[in-house]
Amino acid sequence: MILNWRDKMSLRIIFMGTPEFSVPTLRLLVDAGHRIVAVYTQPPRPGGRRGLDLQKSPVHQAAELLGLPVFTPVNFKDPEERERFRGLNADVGVVVAYGLLLPEAILNGTRDGCYNGHASLLPRWRGAAPIQRAIMAGDAKTGMMVMKMDKGLDTGAVALTREVEIGPNMTAGELHDRLMLVGAKAMAEAMVKLEMNDLPLTPQPEDGVLYAAKIDKAETRIDFSRDAGDVHNHIRGLAPFPGAWFELEIGGKPERVKVLASEPAEGQGVAGQLLTDDLVVACGSGAVRLTRLQKAGGKPLAAADFLRGTPLAAGTRLT
Repeated sequence: MILNWRDKMSLRIIFMGTPEFSVPTLRLLVDAGHRIVAVYTQPPRPGGRRGLDLQKSPVHQAAELLGLPVFTPVNFKDPEERERFRGLNADVGVVVAYGLLLPEAILNGTRDGCYNGHASLLPRWRGAAPIQRAIMAGDAKTGMMVMKMDKGLDTGAVALTREVEIGPNMTAGELHDRLMLVGAKAMAEAMVKLEMNDLPLTPQPEDGVLYAAKIDKAETRIDFSRDAGDVHNHIRGLAPFPGAWFELEIGGKPERVKVLASEPAEGQGVAGQLLTDDLVVACGSGAVRLTRLQKAGGKPLAAADFLRGTPLAAGTRLT
């Protein structure tokens, strides 16, 4: 039998997610005919121009538009919170970038447990920042995995895998958007297989484990003394957020400039020095061309537009 995620199934699902990355999966599960008995997402956070307004998460907003009940616990330490979860009598929990650690009481609080959509090829890049780390490491491929969650950090058995190639100039933002859609379809298919009792689980191998630590602000500054390939991967792995950056003296004072895109280039020279007037910069070995930049408080600009407002001649040093 060919299983189609568009077949109208009827699982009782608790959905748990927070950012925009999670929204397509929620919508696709609704479209597939499942009953979303509750949506869990992180509480509203301060936002707006002055940080004074409480802003609901993208999942929270999407759930309200879909008419779904929403819960926003800070954590699951409260026994009443755990009991409410169990009392929903769900068949399965679906977790996509929720952002909270789930205790065993929650992992076991549905008939079939909880399944997580994780953006890597496990066991490589377990943890918080798998998309960025894959690109920063120069990986040629990654993927989405549907995994049955256990008490470990992304250690559960794998139910379904979808590989995605990483292009040589692809940024983390572009890969994020690609995996967001691939992951939604993968989870919808996995739920069809679960309903049909045809979702095999394969333990993760013990070899090849890598952890994708959360991106620290201290590592976002570009080190042009590194090999050009590493510099290029660093830039695209942090684009568009938080953004790799260098300092440049503008108007007699240092100013931070983010680099949102780059490409390999020909040339050798002193690391950090511009080799041409069109933003080819020397690295410890080789060179990269900076193709999209953003000054503090400014808009992202293509290199040519950036240079019209901030001319930089060959020989300028970027630090």
